Amino acid sequence: MSAEIINLRQFRKKQARSEKEKQAEQNRISFGRAKAEKQLTRSLNDKAEKAHRDGRIETDDDGA
Repeated sequence: MSAEIINLRQFRKKQARSEKEKQAEQNRISFGRAKAEKQLTRSLNDKAEKAHRDGRIETDDDGA
């Protein structure tokens, strides 16, 4: 009943590479888009924000 021997230096390096790869994947998703896709997303967000603002009901509460 012997345990598997693990080299901690190699384990830490493998773990660090894994974390960097996860970060790289997130960056590819966030920043790896074409200019047209960015403009489309921006315009859709602006449209949704405008619809949200237009749907608000204003009240005349003066706090008293």
